[in-house]
Amino acid sequence: MELSLELRTEAAIVLGSLAKGTDENIRQLLDAGSINVLLKGLSNSNLKFVEACLRCLRTLFLSCDPPVDLVYQDATVVPHLINIMSKSVCTQECITTIFANCCKTSEHQNILCSNGVVAALAPLLTSTVYKVQMPTLKCFAALTYQNEEVAKSTASATYNGDAIPILLVKLLTRDKTSEMQMAAARCLTYLCRGGAISPQNPVIMLKTLPTLIRMCKKDRTLEENVEGAETLAYLIEDDAELQKVAAISDHIIRTLAEYLRYTDVQQINTRTMQRKTENLMDHILNGMNSDDTKVKVAAVRCLHSLSRSVQQLRTTFQDHAVWKPLMTMMQQGTEDVLGVTSSTLCNLLLEFSPSKELHAILESGVISILVNLTGRHEAELRLNGIWGLMNMAFQADQKVKSQIIDAVGPEQLFRLLSDPDPNILMKTLGLMRNLLSNKPHIDNIMSIYGNQIMQAVVFILEGNHSAEIKEQTLCILTNLADGDEAKDYIMGNEDVLKKLTTYMVHTNVKLQIAATSCISNLVWNEEEGAYNRQAKLRELGVQKLLQQLLSANDPTLFDKVKSALQQFT
Repeated sequence: MELSLELRTEAAIVLGSLAKGTDENIRQLLDAGSINVLLKGLSNSNLKFVEACLRCLRTLFLSCDPPVDLVYQDATVVPHLINIMSKSVCTQECITTIFANCCKTSEHQNILCSNGVVAALAPLLTSTVYKVQMPTLKCFAALTYQNEEVAKSTASATYNGDAIPILLVKLLTRDKTSEMQMAAARCLTYLCRGGAISPQNPVIMLKTLPTLIRMCKKDRTLEENVEGAETLAYLIEDDAELQKVAAISDHIIRTLAEYLRYTDVQQINTRTMQRKTENLMDHILNGMNSDDTKVKVAAVRCLHSLSRSVQQLRTTFQDHAVWKPLMTMMQQGTEDVLGVTSSTLCNLLLEFSPSKELHAILESGVISILVNLTGRHEAELRLNGIWGLMNMAFQADQKVKSQIIDAVGPEQLFRLLSDPDPNILMKTLGLMRNLLSNKPHIDNIMSIYGNQIMQAVVFILEGNHSAEIKEQTLCILTNLADGDEAKDYIMGNEDVLKKLTTYMVHTNVKLQIAATSCISNLVWNEEEGAYNRQAKLRELGVQKLLQQLLSANDPTLFDKVKSALQQFT
């Protein structure tokens, strides 16, 4: 027999109470299939029963590891939740909380957005009920994080004539709670990083940035400091102007330095108000060695932001062995910090490459770590791995270059040259270009790996790649043509010589300049064997092509052509 609605409502209420119990209680409820039962209950027309089901669902989805995908299994669930969201304060609070905790992937974001969740959430930003506004903000943050399409849809949506960014700015005012200010600032940060709001927009520059800086001050709790610092680092990560403003705003560097000294809530709550004068880098190092994961992550993100400054790299970074805890985090840290730690290491290696510090870094196994990253599934990690190797090879001595080449090996090199991500391909070519610099190094490397390197060059030149990638490859050939013995690898390869003549008359002037630069090195009079090389290139029609190019409008190309022609005897 069918149970009465009143009894079913009481049952839902009891389940909600059990869900607020221990972790074991929650696990038992989830294992018993409670979520599917409760989701089906939402189709009932009785609001009291629906609210009881929603309250239990909200509690379950706030637990550590809820089965999020159950919300998306039945295509009718999401639109139904959006449809009943406005029924009452309870439905608003519960459904926004459920969505905020069930939006974990780009697929989830797109499903929610395509079902009209942005328009449904917008009015709730102006709600007078705090417990509705807060989960709404969290929901917007979950929706827009690293999703450009959803971010732009959100930023363009309006309610009562105000765009959502304007509604969010109203929640940044100081009469709002710190929690609300922080949540609104996070939403605006994600909209900015998603390309929906310009970093120079006053909403970001004059509202969001100061709010995040304020959250990092010493009168805030550790939790606010950590969240503020992490969000601030994410906001300014790719914009030099925001970094500059942040650095001079309200002594933010000193403020961040102070909070990074503390490793737990008790310390932060009992700290004195006197002015601290310890060096920022010492605090960052302490933070990176902290037992608190959040402090450790915030410290390395702060380090990452600072590592973008050449001035910092050449001053404070050189005075502190920051690479040591960084290497430790890369070897022993969790997967979720590998991206930012490896990215920071890339920046450090560019400045350390010609320095004595490099040998200590080499002994720590950095080459092996970076090569392993180049084989990872995640494109970001592959990019950081090859980027780090490229920076390490810059102005490096021959021994270091040989270690890099041996570690990468020809098979991995060709895999990287076949990578679907053009950024990874460009950095791989950049690595080859840095390795093949300095005439003695070029000849030594080519004497060992010449055939493989020429295969790689032909592989790229014959592929369907962008002009930038082809230009970088031609620059590698220009470097090879600067070697004494390496020239023979080019002169003995008919395919490469034909490619050079093709690019000399290409419609892209940068490719013409790169090809002509290579020819100029090959025919240079002062180099041994120049006469024979000139004769062969003359037979291929290179001299005539150069004469035709004397009418070039581009001044750089004209100078290259003129210089090359002058070498022919």
